[in-house]
Amino acid sequence: MHRLLLLCGLLSSFQLAAQDDLLAMLEKEDAKKPTYTLATFKASRLINGQSVETIAKQHVNFWISHRFGAINSGFIDNFFGLDEARIRLGLEYAITDNLLVGAGRSTIEKTYDTYAKYKVLRQSNKIPVTVTAFGSVASNTMKTGYTMESGTVMRFYNNLQRQSYLGQVLIARKFSDKLSLQVMPTILHNNLAESVYMENTQAAMGFGGRYKLNNRLSVSAEYYYNLVEKDEYEESAGQKYPYHNSLAIGFDIETGGHVFQLHVSNSRGMIEKHFIGQTIGSWENGDIFYGFNIARTFSFEPKIKK
Repeated sequence: MHRLLLLCGLLSSFQLAAQDDLLAMLEKEDAKKPTYTLATFKASRLINGQSVETIAKQHVNFWISHRFGAINSGFIDNFFGLDEARIRLGLEYAITDNLLVGAGRSTIEKTYDTYAKYKVLRQSNKIPVTVTAFGSVASNTMKTGYTMESGTVMRFYNNLQRQSYLGQVLIARKFSDKLSLQVMPTILHNNLAESVYMENTQAAMGFGGRYKLNNRLSVSAEYYYNLVEKDEYEESAGQKYPYHNSLAIGFDIETGGHVFQLHVSNSRGMIEKHFIGQTIGSWENGDIFYGFNIARTFSFEPKIKK
């Protein structure tokens, strides 16, 4: 009996050792597999601009963007900007989980925009950041000879002059469940410059981030710094450069299939051509516009029959 008990003890020890070795091997194999970071941001847009996020394959986002007038426009004349409105309606469709295409129409300069967005890299235990490429084309459909908000009279002599192009690389990292940060190097090209003293192509660097307050609410911010030779323009044109860097601060509220973004900004533009290249407002002068974005997601995935 003693020998039998000893034999059983030895077999149990061998079995436990074998199980430990097997678990250790499985853990090593799991460590080799990438574990991807999810939900760096709440939506495919940060505030005015894009985030690194795409949407699931065969899903559609319907965007409604609304911007009111300036808060400093007065109570009697403009009810603190509520009497004015600028709107953009847009749709974006995910061809794959990493690739989406979209289109929209803004009341600002009656502009139509189309774009594509591709997630090149995903943050994981192997890769420290998510990288997404973004490109867009915008078409101004105003009648020639209209006056811009800067006071410039724009005249087009062919339709090609109405086009603008933009390219961005969006680089983001989710540092924790609460904090995500993003940088956005940008190139914007206008086929027709607003002035002979302005370059057709300009560069900008964007910075943005989000801090999660709870499961449904987060605060976000976005800033674009224009790498424009303003001193050179002012010296040549004999007047102050008309545009400012865009700064926006807001809240993201997630409610089921909706994402509601409420924010304030010195820009009324809702596409990159406008808020990066044509921001008239200045925070210092109180030119602050409030607005919101609403994103509603729809699925076109075929239902699996049980």
